[in-house]
Amino acid sequence: MHEDIGVTLRRGFWMRWRVRAGYLVAVAYWLLARPTPRSVWMGAIVAGLGLAIRAAAAGHLRKDRELAISGPYARTRNPLYLGSFFLAAGFVVAGSSWWSGVLVAAYFALFYYGVMRNEEQHLRERFGESFDAYAARVPLFFPRMGSRGAAARPPGSGFSWAQYRRNREYQALIGTILALGAVALRMWLRVRGGL
Repeated sequence: MHEDIGVTLRRGFWMRWRVRAGYLVAVAYWLLARPTPRSVWMGAIVAGLGLAIRAAAAGHLRKDRELAISGPYARTRNPLYLGSFFLAAGFVVAGSSWWSGVLVAAYFALFYYGVMRNEEQHLRERFGESFDAYAARVPLFFPRMGSRGAAARPPGSGFSWAQYRRNREYQALIGTILALGAVALRMWLRVRGGL
């Protein structure tokens, strides 16, 4: 019983503080960023790769209904977070500042590893041996590109735009566009002699 409470508290900590700390990191990143037109464009390309990975994952994910093992989930157990990694890397490139890059990297490393482990515990409780077999085949984060990670695809488990919308993944696209706009604003303010 006490162990279950500890797991719940840890899960709550990582999920709750990931978002709260994220706002503080975003403000500090913006103040430390030294973007240039080239860095913003290069960062947008890297972030676009992250959005594509997240979109592919969201189109395969049927949260709490079935264990996602198709599409990008056949290569990594956390393709949404892998996509977020590329999004973060895109903003590191766009910011063109070592300090903002270190800040974003530290935030990602600290919070996302904890979140992935907590979600893994939830999936293990929910799907039991099916999850254990899947976890034995597919790596936690860095994708395995060979065929070893892939499993037989269950019927109806292909990519679905309707599932993408149900998972509200379009919000990541909107957020990325707005955040890149904020980076461009930071660049404009620096050129004009402001912040």
